Amino acid sequence: MSQAILLSMQTGKTRTIRDGRGKDWTSAIHKQPVDGPLWLSRNGLEGDQQADLKHHGGVDKAILAYGASRYAFWQKEWNRTDLFFGGFGENFTVDGLDEEGVCIGDVYQVGNTVVQVSQPRQPCWKLARRWSTPDLVQKILRLGYSGWYMRVIEEGYVQKGDSFTRIEQPFPEWTIIRCHQLMNKPEADTEQAVELASCPVLARAWRDTLKARVERLR
Repeated sequence: MSQAILLSMQTGKTRTIRDGRGKDWTSAIHKQPVDGPLWLSRNGLEGDQQADLKHHGGVDKAILAYGASRYAFWQKEWNRTDLFFGGFGENFTVDGLDEEGVCIGDVYQVGNTVVQVSQPRQPCWKLARRWSTPDLVQKILRLGYSGWYMRVIEEGYVQKGDSFTRIEQPFPEWTIIRCHQLMNKPEADTEQAVELASCPVLARAWRDTLKARVERLR
């Protein structure tokens, strides 16, 4: 059993933003800190929204979590001090967890809720636009510092400072960073793709993508 802390909790509303080039775009990526307590349902945190419901949200992606330790890396990488918790659009900023230790299927007790890791986060162009860093998505995919999505097994209240306690780890071989490496590597690895696609707690979207890849390779 391992334990971490919900260091910061964020929600955001969908809004239209005008960037430095005068282009409008719509997103809920600008999350703001909330002390709570907030109700966490199977669809996500109370008061949180997603602009693109095709690619974000839903029961397999109810909560986006990110490791607090990654912020020091990005601050140094970008040489900037205005990078704050929630800056990667995450709902939960967690101290004591990262993509090298979190695995698909991990179950955590947070407050009086129970959540389960469902898939790595696949960052999109909105995160790059959020920070005016065009190559950010490519860097995240190369490093695997993406964060991870979770589904809600038991609804309840959560708040900043809650313990983030792992109570199950059924697939310790499938760390978030290993899943990223498999999904985004240029060369084919049919055997591993079949293995990951058969993981019953992996999000359906990832399983479908991997199964389609295997069919093409065969």
